[in-house]
Amino acid sequence: QVQLLESGGGLGQAGGSLTLSCEASGRISSIRAMGWYRQRPGEERELAATISSDGNTNYGDSVKGRFTISRDNVKNTVYLQMNSLKPEDTAVYYCNAEVQWVVNVEGATATRNYWGKGTLVTVSS
Repeated sequence: QVQLLESGGGLGQAGGSLTLSCEASGRISSIRAMGWYRQRPGEERELAATISSDGNTNYGDSVKGRFTISRDNVKNTVYLQMNSLKPEDTAVYYCNAEVQWVVNVEGATATRNYWGKGTLVTVSS
């Protein structure tokens, strides 16, 4: 089993900054992509940012230029630095990790997607 523990959510001010962290633990051989998705009130879950194991990043249009995703492969942790916050960034932010592990002595692997429970970010105007 793999657990994703998110932290860093809370109340932020418009124009301010917050940083989210998500640590993966458990049965992990390697982690491929990691990312953050968010769900604003009354809307569907959407992409905030993803980062591959070799550092390639992808951002949702609504956060480009303001948010930065990074990861520490030793700590199995992904971060989301959120700058220039806007009230419309208010959402539950979910961590995602594509985890790979070895399943037999021949080295065959399995991959599965995991989600954190979410952390609420509220931005006041």
